[in-house]
Amino acid sequence: MTKRTIVLADDHHIVRQGLRALLETERDFAIVGEASDGLEAVRLVERLQPDILVVDLIMPALSGLEVVHQLNGRAEKTRVIVLSMHKNEAYVLEALKNGAAGYVLKDSTAAELVKAIREVSAGRKYLGSPFSDSAIDAYVQRAKGAPLDAYEKLTIREREVLQLKAEGHTIAEIARRLFISPRTVEIHRTHLMRKLGLHSQTDLIRFALTRGILAVEGDGAERPPSPPLFPRDSTTAED
Repeated sequence: MTKRTIVLADDHHIVRQGLRALLETERDFAIVGEASDGLEAVRLVERLQPDILVVDLIMPALSGLEVVHQLNGRAEKTRVIVLSMHKNEAYVLEALKNGAAGYVLKDSTAAELVKAIREVSAGRKYLGSPFSDSAIDAYVQRAKGAPLDAYEKLTIREREVLQLKAEGHTIAEIARRLFISPRTVEIHRTHLMRKLGLHSQTDLIRFALTRGILAVEGDGAERPPSPPLFPRDSTTAED
């Protein structure tokens, strides 16, 4: 039996454990790696080249949307399913625009995630409920037609520096995380601030919060302290 290889990326260890336990009950699924932040997810996928990456939308070091963006074209074998608390259509559009093949809400059932993995691994796109399957083409077309904003004009490295700086990391810490010199970090920070029209660390943090790169602490709609695990259905989707 050919197994579908899967990498799980979520910064909550208990969520990854729950997902692993649920997905490993499927005989044709194999969890080959786990990542606790976005940078680790990108590097792990590039190394392992799994069939599927299931990634949380809000992640430290690199957001789930940015993970999708970076892997688009760099890990052609891997198809990405975004796992999210957000029902807002804007997040769905952004995920599809960045190259995601699926979008599933965290309060969905295990059967729905299994179905998403099977659909996506078969080369199709999948939007979990409450998003209509018939609306996928419309979502994709709208995502493709949306104009670029200032953030999308940043380089990959500038996006990485933006998130790490917004999270409060020092220049030296960012340099170590990205394997570049502190001077290079400073240059990227200067460039991204100019491109985004930002003038201070407060402006940068506000932008990251507005953009959805950072979660609003204490806001259950953004990042609950204990994200729900998938309740196991009595029925599981099959091929």
